[in-house]
Amino acid sequence: MLNSLSGRFLILTVIFVMLAEVLIFVPSVARYREDYLLSRLERAQIASLALLADDMIDAALETELLQNAEVFNVVLLRDEMRQLMLSSPIPSPIHATYDMRNAGAMQLIRDAMMQLFDRRDRVIRVIGAPVREAGLLIEVTMNTAGLRESMLDYGIRILILSAVISVFTAFLLFLAVRAILVRPIKGVVGYMKSYAAAPEDARRIIHPTAGVRELREAEEALQSMQTELTAALRQKERLAQLGGAVAKVSHDLRNILTSAQLFTDRIEASEDPLVRRLAPKLVNSITRAVHLCESTLAFGKAEEPAPRLTRLPLADIVSDVIESERLAVGEYDLSFAEDVPVGLMVRADPEQLYRVLTNLVRNARQAIVSSGVPGEISVTGRENEAAWFIEVRDTGPGLPPRAQEYLFRPFQGGARKGGSGLGLAISAEVVRGHGGTLTLKSTGPQGTRFEICLPKGDVVGG
Repeated sequence: MLNSLSGRFLILTVIFVMLAEVLIFVPSVARYREDYLLSRLERAQIASLALLADDMIDAALETELLQNAEVFNVVLLRDEMRQLMLSSPIPSPIHATYDMRNAGAMQLIRDAMMQLFDRRDRVIRVIGAPVREAGLLIEVTMNTAGLRESMLDYGIRILILSAVISVFTAFLLFLAVRAILVRPIKGVVGYMKSYAAAPEDARRIIHPTAGVRELREAEEALQSMQTELTAALRQKERLAQLGGAVAKVSHDLRNILTSAQLFTDRIEASEDPLVRRLAPKLVNSITRAVHLCESTLAFGKAEEPAPRLTRLPLADIVSDVIESERLAVGEYDLSFAEDVPVGLMVRADPEQLYRVLTNLVRNARQAIVSSGVPGEISVTGRENEAAWFIEVRDTGPGLPPRAQEYLFRPFQGGARKGGSGLGLAISAEVVRGHGGTLTLKSTGPQGTRFEICLPKGDVVGG
């Protein structure tokens, strides 16, 4: 209850209403005190009229008049003459004098609060203007016990009434909030839960019905998001089906191309000059097609197998990759460099790390060879307290703009003309499986530099 929106709104409403009532309580008590004192002045004036009617009244009647007025004595100023109209013994010296004729609001509030919190019974003098202009001023002395008791009684009644009003108001607001806010919000939550159970079902998409503008905007935004997500899920399902079909086609096409590749040897042996000139291009085209099919099949797998992490010397892996690429270079003017400390051990899957480095070095080799300019490829390794770093650098022409824009995204543009981009996409996925990152640090006319970062983490055992 208290953790709900309506419950908290109920509590806050009670607090705010009570705070407002307290702000009303203070001036109300001050006004009550003012009315109380003015009523005593009026009573005293009425009592003094008896003396004006008859100069000779006995002591018992005078005492009765003072008791009815709840004062000790009455002084009336008429015709510039100050007259003690009624009097009785004063039990203690006068503590304070209050002039009600020109008292401001803040002064009345201050005097009332001081009176309310002063528990001692004191004698005070009160000065005011006679009613109906029956003199210049009237002055009385009285004790404060009755005044404070009456103020407390009035204050308690005000607080009780305020509490009742605040609770009733809060209850009405509680019902209003539940009807206007809580119920529509629960409806939105229900739509979200229903949609989450079957997001592909368009019938579960929310239909905006809220009358409150802000809630309706939220419902419309949720409707738009659900509509887009449902469409995206349908597209994803179709792409998955298409991917399955492409994988099957690629498998069959690879077999066909492999068979065709076997016949190229005979074509190359032909004595026809035109055939001998076109045969290498045909061989290269078939080789690229086979490679594309193999890459597509590799990427089309459900997921890359989890790496089997072990401690291995990085220098051995790098050496194997470099030796393999040297054989592929042939007589082209391309040099390789290794800068890996002999004792540097990394924690990785040896087969997967070999594939990643092969992809990077092969891309660098193909880029340099296609440029027709001599170049160099270097692989370096280093470590710090947190991770191992492997850097593959080349002096090639750099990645084309499209490859940079769609880096590590398959079929969005490869690192070289005619490439599919699958090599980098698969390499990035493999490195992520190790908990690391594959990053393009720089590229341009001076060359390209990739960096592999493999976190050390909590290495257990050797």
